[in-house]
Amino acid sequence: MPVTQDASTHAFWLAGREATGEATLDVTSPWDGRLVGSVSLPTEQQVEEAVAAAVAVGEEFSATPAHVRAAALEHVRRRLEDGVEEIARLISAENGKPMKWARGEVGRAISVFRFAAEEARRFNSGEAQRLDTDAGGTGRLAFTRRFPRGPVLGIAPFNFPLNLCAHKIAPAIAAGVPIILKPAPATPLSGLLIGEFLAETDLPAGSWSILPVPNDRMAALVADERLPVVSFTGSEKVGFDILDSVPRKHCTLELGGNGAAVVLADYASDADLDWAAGRIATFANYQGGQSCVSVQRVVADATVYDRLVPRIVAAVEAQVTGDPADDATDVGPLVNEDAARRVESWVDEAVGAGAKLLTGGTREGASYAPTVLAEVPAEATLSCEEVFGPVLTVHRVDNEEAAFALVNDSKYGLQAGVFTHDVQAAFRAHRSLEVGGVIVGDVPSYRADQMPYGGTKQSGVGREGVRFAMEDYTYERVMVLTGLDL
Repeated sequence: MPVTQDASTHAFWLAGREATGEATLDVTSPWDGRLVGSVSLPTEQQVEEAVAAAVAVGEEFSATPAHVRAAALEHVRRRLEDGVEEIARLISAENGKPMKWARGEVGRAISVFRFAAEEARRFNSGEAQRLDTDAGGTGRLAFTRRFPRGPVLGIAPFNFPLNLCAHKIAPAIAAGVPIILKPAPATPLSGLLIGEFLAETDLPAGSWSILPVPNDRMAALVADERLPVVSFTGSEKVGFDILDSVPRKHCTLELGGNGAAVVLADYASDADLDWAAGRIATFANYQGGQSCVSVQRVVADATVYDRLVPRIVAAVEAQVTGDPADDATDVGPLVNEDAARRVESWVDEAVGAGAKLLTGGTREGASYAPTVLAEVPAEATLSCEEVFGPVLTVHRVDNEEAAFALVNDSKYGLQAGVFTHDVQAAFRAHRSLEVGGVIVGDVPSYRADQMPYGGTKQSGVGREGVRFAMEDYTYERVMVLTGLDL
C-alpha cells in the first residue's frame, strides 16, 4: 500500500500477508468529499482464517525472543519516522485533521512503537517471592510471570486513525500476544499502513491481522470465544454494549468524556489567564473537538471568571478554520456532515433553553465553527453528554469545593485539568476528582503515550498506555518451587 493517498483499492492484512475480498469500501475526505481510496473488505471466510491463525500461533508467538519482537517494533518506528509528511497527508485526507495535528499524531505513533520496543525487552522478567514466611512454606519459592490471556480483538476509532491503532497493536506485539485489529470504517487507510511496515519484519505468520470488517459484522467477531480479550476505543454506547454482550471476556474500554478545565482563584495574573485561555481555546477545538479529552467545560472561580472568559472567546475566535491540507488551519471539518448536524442541534437546543452564545454557533457542511456558550442549563444535552465537536461551555463557581463538585457532576470521568499554583490544591484535586487523570497547570487534553490512560464511571474500564495495555492483554501465573535451600 503506498503511503500517499490515491483512488486505488487497498488490500488488507490477513495473518501477516496481503489479501483482498469480494467487496470494497470507499474512503472519502470529510473536507471536500473526494475519493481518498478504496479498501477491500474481508469475507467471513477470511475473518475465520485470521482468527484460526491467531489461535494457532499463540504458543509460538509467546515464546518468540524479546529481541525479535523489539526489532519488529523498532522497524515500524523507523518506517514511520521516514514518512512523517506523507503519512500525515494520508491522515489528513481520510480524517479531515489539519496537517499540524496530523504530523503530531504521526509523532505520537512513533513514540508508541518506541515505547513498545523498550517494554518488549523488559516486560515479564518475573518476580520471586519467598514463601517461608510461614512454617508451611519452608523451602518454597514462588516465581510469577505473565502469560497471554489469548488473542486480542482490537477495535480502533476514527479520530486518531494511526495512533490509536498503534495503541492496540504495538503492546500486543511487545507482549507476544496475537492480535486482530479492526480500524474504523471511516478511516482504515492509516491503520492498514501499519500492516505494510509489519509485513517487512520477521514476526510469525498469524501473530497479527488488520481487517477492515464492517461494523454490521462485528457482533460475531466480538462474541467469538477464541478471542478472550477485547480492547475497544470509541463511543460509550458501543463500548458498554460490547461489555454487556461478552461479560466473561476481559474487556478494556476507553470511551467518552466531557473534559473540564478548572481555573482556581490563585491562577489570577494576566500571564496565567492568557496561558489558560490559549490552551483551553486550542484544545477545545483541536481535532475539530473530536477527542475524548478535548476541553468541553471550563469551570472558573468567580474571582477570575470575568477576566478569563473574554480571553477565551478571543482565543477561540483566533482559531483558523478551513482546509485541513493548509498548514495555517487549526480547525478542520468533523468526520462527516451528520456529526456536524448533531453538534448544531445540541447547540441550538442549549440556546433555545436559555444558554448565551458568546461566539460561533454556525455550520457549513461538515464544518462547525468553534463555539463558546455560557449559562448552559444543567439539563441541556451539552451539559450531560460528550459533544465531540468544537464546542465549549463556561461556568462560574464560588470556590474550589464548588468547582470540584461541578466536575464530578457528570456520568463521565476521563481526565480533568486544574490551573493552579497551589500544590495543596493540586493534591486535593487528585484526591477529590472522579477521573482517571488529573493534569495540573494544563488542560485535560494532555496525554503522554506511555502513561496510564483511561477513565472512571461511563468513561470506561481498564487502562491504555503501552505497559498498562500489555498487562491487560496478559495474566499472572505463579510457579512454586519446592525443596529449596533458601
